[in-house]
Amino acid sequence: MNGPLLQEELPQGRLLQRLFQGRVGWMLVRNTIVSTGVFLIGLGLLWLLVEQAGMDKVIAAGIGFAAANTLHYILGRAWIYSGTNRAVASGYVLFLINGGIGLVLTIALMALLLEFTAIHYLIARILVSVIAGLAMFVLNAVWNFRRV
Repeated sequence: MNGPLLQEELPQGRLLQRLFQGRVGWMLVRNTIVSTGVFLIGLGLLWLLVEQAGMDKVIAAGIGFAAANTLHYILGRAWIYSGTNRAVASGYVLFLINGGIGLVLTIALMALLLEFTAIHYLIARILVSVIAGLAMFVLNAVWNFRRV
C-alpha cells in the first residue's frame, strides 16, 4: 500500500530485534503508565454505565474502551511516541484503526470470558486489557508512529 498514511519507511531490521531494544522498553513503560491511567478512567466509565445507567456490560465495555482510546492518543502522541513524523490527523486515523482492532479483540475476548467462565465482568475486562493493550502498543509503535 502506498497511500499518504503509509509513506514513511519502517526502521530496518527484524521486528523482534527492534521490539527488544532498550528504548522500546522505555516506550512500553510510558505506554503502560498512560494505558493504566486511561484504562482506570475507562473502567470507571464502564462501572457507571453498567451499575448506574443499567447498560449492557459488553456494549458499555466498548464505550469505555473508545473513550479511553481517544485520551490515550492525545497523551501517547505527546509522551510515548514523541518524535514521530506522522501528521496528527493521519496518526489519529491510524490510532483509531488500531483501536478498532483492539476494540474487536477486547469485546470478543470479554464476551468469551463472560460466556464460558464465572469471572466478574470487571476482572474479565482487566484480563482482556493486557492482551489487547500489548497488541495495540506494537501496532502503534511499529505501524502508526514508526518509532520501532
